[in-house]
Amino acid sequence: MLLELPATANLWRTDQLLASGLNSRAVARLVQGSALVRLRRGCYARGEWWRGLNAAARRRQLISAHALGTLTTSTGGFVYSHISGASLHRLHLWNVDDRVHLTQEGSPSGISHGRDVVAHTRLVGGHELCFVDGLPCTSLERTVVDCCLMFTVQQAVILIDHAARMGADLGLLRARCSSLAGRNGVVALRRALELADPRSESAGESLTRELLHRLRITPPELQYLVRSPLGEYRLDFAWPERKVGLEFDGKTKYFDYRPTGEVLFAERQRERAQMEMGWTFLRIEWKDLFNEVEFKYRVLRALNRGAAADSSPFRRSRAG
Repeated sequence: MLLELPATANLWRTDQLLASGLNSRAVARLVQGSALVRLRRGCYARGEWWRGLNAAARRRQLISAHALGTLTTSTGGFVYSHISGASLHRLHLWNVDDRVHLTQEGSPSGISHGRDVVAHTRLVGGHELCFVDGLPCTSLERTVVDCCLMFTVQQAVILIDHAARMGADLGLLRARCSSLAGRNGVVALRRALELADPRSESAGESLTRELLHRLRITPPELQYLVRSPLGEYRLDFAWPERKVGLEFDGKTKYFDYRPTGEVLFAERQRERAQMEMGWTFLRIEWKDLFNEVEFKYRVLRALNRGAAADSSPFRRSRAG
């Protein structure tokens, strides 16, 4: 017997699959053969489509699966919040799990939540509610606060940097932080707000900046523009007085727009032109951020070389 999924949509409740002509045994065979993926009790996704999603898109679809799966079993008295709110707002997240977070005013015992759901009990004011992708969600600022109260400083910096880049009201966040003095988790929120900088364009750049600050390395300039014979080039981090640049090499940097080989070749050409102008470049990857001793002294060596070159008699004579 040829088993076929409905041609439309990519998410279905069990009753929708049964209504399309499949029976429970056929659904089980499709799951076994990977044509279907069971996302949660009573909700399935088209296998090929699901496997093509990245981690962020999967988190959003798990929220959609929860909304679809509870459509006829819940009164809807909750909003998606915390990590789920951040996922719907498309904020940068790092090192989080895929559980669905929601907030409701009353005790969560009134609704039967699955093990994939974290239910929070707290009041959400009307000004803290919005709709994203048609789903009820905490506002951008409320989402940031809720997340940071359960995040590490590094996770919080990544989130707030991106929220600020998206237009979050930092003044409102600071006021909310002040009102939460003494609350568990507020330290991460406070420190992340102190470090917030919307110029950081990726989670990796935010983590790099937090690490530079924590290791007490002289703060660099962000998104620094250098002009070379091959044109203008923007550095993630720069110490221009030392002519030292630091670049975070994340996959998204090379895969979003043009073919990787083309981008790498153009970047190396620009880098070579700037090296001829006296610049030193450091390239780091994710793994470098977790080898902190090596990272620190690698940066310090480059800065010390830059200081020595800047003070050399040859350079002074040319500058004169």
